[in-house]
Amino acid sequence: MVLRTVVCAWLLASVAGGADLAIQRLALHDYEDGPLVTPGYEYLPGETVWFSGRVNGFLRETADKDAGLDHVRVTWQLRALDPAGTLLMPPMRGVVEETLRLEDKTWVPKFTASFEVPQYVVRGLYKIPVTIRDDLAKTEVSGQIEFRVRGEDTPAAGTAFGLRNFRFLANEDARQPLRPAVYKQGAALFARFDIVGHKLEGNNRFSVDYGISILGPPNADGVAKPLFFQESVAEETKDSFYPQRWVPCTFRLDMDKDVPTGEHTLVLTLRDKISGAVQEFRQSLQVQ
Repeated sequence: MVLRTVVCAWLLASVAGGADLAIQRLALHDYEDGPLVTPGYEYLPGETVWFSGRVNGFLRETADKDAGLDHVRVTWQLRALDPAGTLLMPPMRGVVEETLRLEDKTWVPKFTASFEVPQYVVRGLYKIPVTIRDDLAKTEVSGQIEFRVRGEDTPAAGTAFGLRNFRFLANEDARQPLRPAVYKQGAALFARFDIVGHKLEGNNRFSVDYGISILGPPNADGVAKPLFFQESVAEETKDSFYPQRWVPCTFRLDMDKDVPTGEHTLVLTLRDKISGAVQEFRQSLQVQ
């Protein structure tokens, strides 16, 4: 079961000019107009956040005195920020505008919004600052609600171009690394790693690729000859509103049944096509 943690703050804030406009409630829901998220909830990358807000103390302006009709207009804006203050998506805005009758005494402006948590977010405490304006009274109020996300650790600022979390795997679905990295002749070799430190251009665009080669056991002269080489195994070019700080990579290599036994070396060559950076990494494995 996935645990979820959220701070459902119910906030009141000061109002410019001493007006009565106030936030009645800011809340997060399991789904649109659904129950509030339970304490202990952590959102996952790709999950939808459902938000609602309500205010009171707004101005009801007479629209038609004879008909007993009032006019209400409230505008709102919210932003979703990661722990570093980076926007998850463009700010969201909306308007609540209604014509009310005298009997609508309990009506309050309510607005809802939803957004998706980006795939490559970091773990930590996220914030949704909200600003609400009564356009008729010319007053404004602000508040904030927080939520937690179970993401990965983000590479530190200034991380050099390279990789992290390299691991050999026993099979495609394995979660734990293969230690020691030992494969049988004719078996399939699986590996995973993240490319980090790549350069981001406008619209957070990045472009990376990598190649692999396998060096066999050293011969009598101590020279390890290449048994396999592929200059470009995979490449990815992408842009997004929220910056992608790491690029997950997975590959499979089927070994021949007559591949020599002994210690082999996997050579990874990473390329950042935007910055021009190239890095090479080597990992040892055994073939039995």
